[in-house]
Amino acid sequence: MRKTLTHLGISMVLLSLLAGCSTSAPIPSPLSPTPLAAGPTDTPRPVELQTLILATTTSTENSGLLASILPDFEEEYNIKVDVIAVGTGQALKLGEDGNADVLMVHARSKEDAFMDAGHGVRREDVMYNDFVVVGPADDPAGLRGLTNVAEALQKLAQAQALFVSRGDDSGTHTKEKAIWKAAAIEPQGDWYISAGQGMGAVLTMADEQQAYTLSDRATYLARTLEGIELEILVEGDPVLFNPYGVITVNPAKGLHIEAGLANTFIDWLISLPTQEKIGQFGVDKFGSPLFTPDSTPWRAAHPSG
Repeated sequence: MRKTLTHLGISMVLLSLLAGCSTSAPIPSPLSPTPLAAGPTDTPRPVELQTLILATTTSTENSGLLASILPDFEEEYNIKVDVIAVGTGQALKLGEDGNADVLMVHARSKEDAFMDAGHGVRREDVMYNDFVVVGPADDPAGLRGLTNVAEALQKLAQAQALFVSRGDDSGTHTKEKAIWKAAAIEPQGDWYISAGQGMGAVLTMADEQQAYTLSDRATYLARTLEGIELEILVEGDPVLFNPYGVITVNPAKGLHIEAGLANTFIDWLISLPTQEKIGQFGVDKFGSPLFTPDSTPWRAAHPSG
């Protein structure tokens, strides 16, 4: 207390001396408002960074698409996108359990069932590519050039040539099971390996073991840049069409569900500028895009396809 009073006394003496010696204008009254420095009065307040959880199929990440387009969204909207890249079945389960805000997947029958069950409140088409059967260059099962994929898998099973399946309830695995069913074959035996892995890992495994597998074209092409030597042997069957959709998770699953951010993301994803970026992705490396834009706004702007 003594020390504080001493400092206060010294301060009062200095103020008195300054008041007596200064020839400048009087100090404004405490009741008079001090003028503010000139400057803009409408400067926007910084928006707090928000986070959106995107559960998506591995192909959108393994192909490099998300790394190519997401930074534009994050910068424009100040929204950080946390990506969970898993099989489509797992992504839909994350949405069903309320552990993701938005989903980007590629198994239409499962997407429709998800929506019918009330787990999602909005679904939009995004893009498509196709599946291909890839395998070793010497092609021991003799599949090269076939355009009927069910016939190709029948030949593969007869030869008992090594095949690596995703085995993870992904969109690719769903498509593979549908083709085996069309071929009237229940694949089993030492030649059929269920990996339970993402597309990139399965391609690496198939390459190391000189085996066959079913892959989306985008992830296969991206992996060729990393040295895999598998070749496309079967393509072009309409059955191999591979559409992608995006879904807003039902906010009724909890207050933590960021449905507003999810819809902002979907609006951005299906918009013409983003669709154009999707349509250019891969052209510089492969001469053609890895995905074809297919949103409703895109189709409206390009009615001839």
